[in-house]
Amino acid sequence: MFAIRYYYKNLKWEHIKKLYPYALTGIVLALIVGGMISDNQFRNIIGISVLLCLALIFYRDFSGGPNGFTRKSWFARTLGFTGGFATMIGNAAGPIFNLYLLSMRLPKKSFIATGAVFYISLNLLKIPLHFFVWKSISLDTLQLNFVMLPAVWIGSMTGKYLVRFIPEREFRIFVTVVIAISAVLLFF
Repeated sequence: MFAIRYYYKNLKWEHIKKLYPYALTGIVLALIVGGMISDNQFRNIIGISVLLCLALIFYRDFSGGPNGFTRKSWFARTLGFTGGFATMIGNAAGPIFNLYLLSMRLPKKSFIATGAVFYISLNLLKIPLHFFVWKSISLDTLQLNFVMLPAVWIGSMTGKYLVRFIPEREFRIFVTVVIAISAVLLFF
């Protein structure tokens, strides 16, 4: 919510519109098969998927070729669906959706705003599903979230301050490194 407040004017709705129907499909499938796969299987599948997509984007960036596959509709559909599935099963869609936004070469403020709106909308949709269907959210866990709000606020203020000093190229490198680390950590 803090990121939306600060960067909303930089939001790129067209990217959300491309991903959303496929993310919702991924959420529905995750609701159906969530109990059929283990946590380890889930983490390995998502980790491998993120690393493969990251490798494709590296190839595109370093080959000097045109945007090619990242502008194809199958790319948005695949990452939207995989991200929806990952967000419902393990709240692990960050690397996947950030990978998509990174591949679109959005300026850093647009990257932050578009990601923030996308994440908050999906997370608000997931709350009743986790609360009533899976019962993985309770009143106690919601209270813990509210207790953490001051830390989230401090983090958002720090991020807002720091992002002003990070040039676009270095921001892209930082996001790429964080995505790669997130994917590798899924294996552990």
